[in-house]
Amino acid sequence: MQEGGSQRLAETVAARIEKDIVSSGWSTGTVLGSERELIERYGVSRAVFREAVRLVEHHQMARMRRGPGGGLVVTEPDPGIVRDAARVYLRRAAVSRRQLFDARMALELAGVTAAAEKLTEPGIARLTESLATERDLIDRGVTLGHARNLHSVIAELAGNPALTLFVEVLAQLDQDMVQQEWESGEQSDEGLREGALRSHEAHEAIVEAIVGGDAALAQHRMRRHLQAIAALLDDEAADERE
Repeated sequence: MQEGGSQRLAETVAARIEKDIVSSGWSTGTVLGSERELIERYGVSRAVFREAVRLVEHHQMARMRRGPGGGLVVTEPDPGIVRDAARVYLRRAAVSRRQLFDARMALELAGVTAAAEKLTEPGIARLTESLATERDLIDRGVTLGHARNLHSVIAELAGNPALTLFVEVLAQLDQDMVQQEWESGEQSDEGLREGALRSHEAHEAIVEAIVGGDAALAQHRMRRHLQAIAALLDDEAADERE
């Protein structure tokens, strides 16, 4: 079989392995079978199977464990690697802060509504702790990255893993862009502190609405918070044109 054909077959086998992992419930630590058993199951050569395993390991769905009792073991993916890959892709695609804002608006309005509707006592504690940590960071002069945690917590409380992932990706990427502007001298330390304090006040109002169970008010305040960020972006764009 030609090299290209072998690669395509390995990709097909990798897709079958991944499908089997998902359909079986993705039980971390489960041994799917030994190398010999799996080669027989999928009906391929050892070389093709090992290339398929390499692909599956790259996707962090399973890894080959050697020795007695070994075999292809189901693993737990690292969400951080997924987030980093998405950030790299979006930077390569030259995504703008305005585009990030548009995506965040849609995602975070949905998230804050769901969080308000599903809130529990442990959730309230997480929100309160996040606000306290945020204020402490600002008081200690940390004005970059202070806001990302609360947005992530709200997304997690919404109970939607897809929402959590994308909110964290976009929030981190936005923070990267602000960091880049600060390092280039486009934003002063004082300007960053003022922005951090305004953001914290908005977060307090959003949390107040969520804890009060008022999804409509929480959504309104989140929208107003994000629109304030959008207005800042518009001001920056105007300055660049002048």
